[in-house]
Amino acid sequence: MSAMTDTGSPHGQAPAGPSRTGSGAGRGRGTGLRLRGMKWLIWRQHRAAYWTLLATTLVAVAVMVYERDQMVTYLEGYGWPRLKPGWEERFDRVSLGLFAQLIGFTPIVIGVFLGAPLLAGDLESGTAKLVTTQSAGRVRWLTTKLGVTALVVGVSTAALSAAFTWWWSPVKSSSSVMDWSDGTAFDSSGPVPVGLTLLTLIGGVAIGMLLRRTLLSMVVTLGFAVAVQVVWSRFRMSLGDAVTVNTSKGVGDDAFPKLPDSAHVLDQSYVTSSGDHIGWGSCSEATEKATNACLDKAQVVGWHIEYIPITQMSSMQWLGTSLLLALTAGVTAFVVLWGRKRVV
Repeated sequence: MSAMTDTGSPHGQAPAGPSRTGSGAGRGRGTGLRLRGMKWLIWRQHRAAYWTLLATTLVAVAVMVYERDQMVTYLEGYGWPRLKPGWEERFDRVSLGLFAQLIGFTPIVIGVFLGAPLLAGDLESGTAKLVTTQSAGRVRWLTTKLGVTALVVGVSTAALSAAFTWWWSPVKSSSSVMDWSDGTAFDSSGPVPVGLTLLTLIGGVAIGMLLRRTLLSMVVTLGFAVAVQVVWSRFRMSLGDAVTVNTSKGVGDDAFPKLPDSAHVLDQSYVTSSGDHIGWGSCSEATEKATNACLDKAQVVGWHIEYIPITQMSSMQWLGTSLLLALTAGVTAFVVLWGRKRVV
């Protein structure tokens, strides 16, 4: 008994334990990430949302990889990559379209359930006042909170978009599978999901900071997210450079100009002998004879077509995403500048 000290260790040696590593290191290992200080605090506070988003992304990517393998196996039966006629008849469009729609809803979900409560919850509960009275300043707290959240969201949406783009690429040129100019495809592939999601996320943060009520902020952010989607849907095709085709060989079935596969037609009209354009439906008569008489009277000599080829899709997506990220940067600057003095 005399060999034991009051510490319970022989020869008076202190037992090994967490006290040697310090609480900060122990906390870093507890999160599975070697985070310290404010980063650790932010991660721990929102770890449920972060891990849910990352886990959902991992599962979704795994499913898309599997579905892509199944699709390629089917297409190889038709000579992919040079597909033979008839492959579209039994092709499964449902899964591809479903995932495109789910990715399209991602900005709204993240903006409402992660962006809006990010600051509103802390302001409503008083946590923000407690944190900012410590050694860390408001700017550091805001930038760390925004930075960690944006990083998790950006990585997740980039992974989803990359997996979907890879899955869709073998049949991308077929408009019968999915029209590239439609929001279902355009907004779910390339860099666009990242840009839309970050803008909606930071917009939700700004709304929560101003309203200071979690539930109200979520409702308003929902309206903001829907408005962003509506404006973007009306704006996206203006990012392309229209290609114009004029013909002068009549307007019969064989006279219609041949356009590239999956070209998105912006305008289609008749060309008259004087060079004017009239609507292609202006001579839609009940009989073929009456239609021809109308065309002769208007002196129609050919077609006028304006279209955007699918080859412009990537450049349009990157241009649009750069504009979305610029808006996101502007909203982020507003959040930091406003929050520096008025966040609590």
